[in-house]
Amino acid sequence: MKKFLAAIAILLIAALVYAHWFLPARVEGGQNLTRPHNPWPVSDGAAALHQTLFIADLHSDSLLWKRNFLKESAVGHMDLPRLQRGNVALQVFSATTKSPSGQNYNRNEAASSDTITQLAVGMFWPPRTWNSLYERAVYQLEKLHRFAAKSELTVITTRREMQELVERRERGERTVGAIYLIEGAHPLEGDVDKLNQLFDQGLRIVGLTHFFDNELGGSLHGVSGEGLTEFGRAVIRRANELGMIIDIAHSSPAMVDEVLELSSSPVILSHGGVKGICDTARNLSDAQMVRIARHDGILGVGFWDAAVCDFSPAGVAKAMRYAVDLMGIENVALGSDYDGATEVLFDVGELAALTEALMQQSFSEGDIRLLMGENVKRFLLENLPD
Repeated sequence: MKKFLAAIAILLIAALVYAHWFLPARVEGGQNLTRPHNPWPVSDGAAALHQTLFIADLHSDSLLWKRNFLKESAVGHMDLPRLQRGNVALQVFSATTKSPSGQNYNRNEAASSDTITQLAVGMFWPPRTWNSLYERAVYQLEKLHRFAAKSELTVITTRREMQELVERRERGERTVGAIYLIEGAHPLEGDVDKLNQLFDQGLRIVGLTHFFDNELGGSLHGVSGEGLTEFGRAVIRRANELGMIIDIAHSSPAMVDEVLELSSSPVILSHGGVKGICDTARNLSDAQMVRIARHDGILGVGFWDAAVCDFSPAGVAKAMRYAVDLMGIENVALGSDYDGATEVLFDVGELAALTEALMQQSFSEGDIRLLMGENVKRFLLENLPD
């Protein structure tokens, strides 16, 4: 009997070790894929220009996964060494806190089972996160602060800190700025005071919805198609008062229109595309993109199939050309959605391939600087809180 119990104990320990150290990588490895490809051709001119750019990306979901972000990994699309190899100066990190089972771009029920609960338990997140969307947002923000405390990553919360980042990059430092975003405001759990609490901890960009309708209103992929609720309006007003930036990615067309009417500050669409170049359920109409641009907003063009259809570097550059012609050169940026359960054709360490592709689209050097990050830099210096 003792031998039998000892064998059971060994099996349980082995199962726990596997679940803790190996299972998370297997799970993520099936979600965040980089399609095998030959090295992308990058001319000497493009490579030289790329190293002089201030590069900013408006969306990644890297905090969701269980791996050491400070070490280079063969899994996923992004980590600090690859950010530095890609010469990225600023990265917006998103917190995903709820995803409906069977998630799709057309219709999702808010009440369906939640895959992030399974992920939180399976990846050994603290028990406080298992039943609280708010605590999941807090936990991912804590992860970001921990990574920053041990590395050349620095969390940006004010205009002054943003200006300091710009100056450090101009001196040749490898510092990478990090801004925190919640993907959908359901972690507020219907309480505006939780927006204040997250602001105090470092949240600066508020996504309103994700793949389902929530307390703030309708999702682009939900059921109702509705605009803002009274709670949603209260969140917009309080975010404006605090100096937080509103992200309308995944918002229903009705919500987008109402946000543009209500918000006293310009908004971003952190990751997506335009229907005129890629007619999928993920993208908003060209007319709405024009409205966003007229309100001094920014579109972060995504790097995956549903955002741009052709997600090669050339395809992303073509989508950016269409967006620029539609919205204006100062209203378009990068919105990769790296590590967002997406498949891409180039990871963050290969971003020079996109600089090459933009050159092939006949963008000028000045235009490339704007698209690769100067637009985001200007926007943040104008709109982050003092």
